Amino acid sequence: MNLEKLYKKAVEIGIENDLRGKAEIKAILKEEKEKYKKLKDEEAEYYDKDRLFNPFSDTRVLHGDLNTEVKKVVTGIDMEVGEIIFTYLLNKDQDQKIDLIIAHHPEGYALAQLYDVMKLQADLLASYGITISVAEQLLEKRISEIERRLMPVNHNRSVDIARVFGIPMICIHTPADNCVTNYLKKRFEKEKPCKLKDLMKILKNISEYKKSAKLQVPPKIVSGSEDSKCGKIFVDMTGGTEGSKEIFEKYANSGISTLVGMHLSEEHLENAKKAKLNVVIAGHISSDNLGLNLLFDELEKEEKLEFIGISGFERIRKKNK
Repeated sequence: MNLEKLYKKAVEIGIENDLRGKAEIKAILKEEKEKYKKLKDEEAEYYDKDRLFNPFSDTRVLHGDLNTEVKKVVTGIDMEVGEIIFTYLLNKDQDQKIDLIIAHHPEGYALAQLYDVMKLQADLLASYGITISVAEQLLEKRISEIERRLMPVNHNRSVDIARVFGIPMICIHTPADNCVTNYLKKRFEKEKPCKLKDLMKILKNISEYKKSAKLQVPPKIVSGSEDSKCGKIFVDMTGGTEGSKEIFEKYANSGISTLVGMHLSEEHLENAKKAKLNVVIAGHISSDNLGLNLLFDELEKEEKLEFIGISGFERIRKKNK
C-alpha cells in the first residue's frame, strides 16, 4: 500500500475504536469543515488541512511523498534522532530498503498539536457519568498547561533528520491508544474481574504485558490491594497525555472504583488515593506496544508489511496473544 492509504487507514482504525462513537467524530469533522470555510485567506494559509478528515491532531505524515509504496517499515515507540540515524545505517546494509519510519509518540507538528487531542477526555468522562461541563472546565486548565509546555520544544528535530536522509516518516498516536483502550475495556467487560488480582491475571496473560514483566516492568497495583474489589473499571489510556489532577474525586462520585492506566504522576496518584480509588498501572511502553499491534493487525488485513521493531516495539500478531 502507499503512504497515503496507510495513513488514512490508521486514522480510520482510530475512529473505529474511538469510545466517543462514530456519530460524535462525524460531528467534530463537520464542525471543523465549517470552521475552515469561514477562515480568511491569510488564516487559511496556516491551516492544517488534515484536520478536515483526521480528528487526531497527534497523528500525521511528518515527511515523505504520499505516493511512496510501503512494504518494509521500522517502528518504535519513540523515533528520535538516534533511531533515525540507525534506520539510515540499516538502509545502507540491506538489499530491501526501509520505506517508512513509524513512530508512536508524536514528533514534528503532531507533537506541537498534542494538547488538542486531549479534548476527547471530556467526552470519555461524560460517558462514565461525570457532568460534561465539569469535565470540560477541569480539562481546559490542563490543556492550556500542556500547550504552554510544548511551545518551547524543538518539535521538528527528528523530522529534519529523516528529511535530510530522505526517509518518509509518520507518527500514529491516539489511533493506537484508542485501540488498546477499547480492547482492554471490552476484555474487562467480558471477563468481569472481581478483584484486582483477577484483573492483574488478565493483564499478565496478554503477550505485551507478559514480555514487559520479563523485563522487570510488570503491571502494578499502586493504590488498593490484590483483594480489593474492582467495581466499575475505567481504562484511562487515551487522550494525548494525563488529564487534570483534580478529576479523581469526580471519578469516585460517578461510581468508578478502579482506574487502569499506562502511567500516573505522583501528584495524580496522591489525589487518586485521597479519592479512595484503586489504581493499576498496566505499563506505558507495553500498552503503547499493544495498541500499535492491534492497529497493525487491522492495517495488515489490507496488505502485509515487514516490520523491524526498535525503541520498545515488537510486532506481535493477534494469534499470539
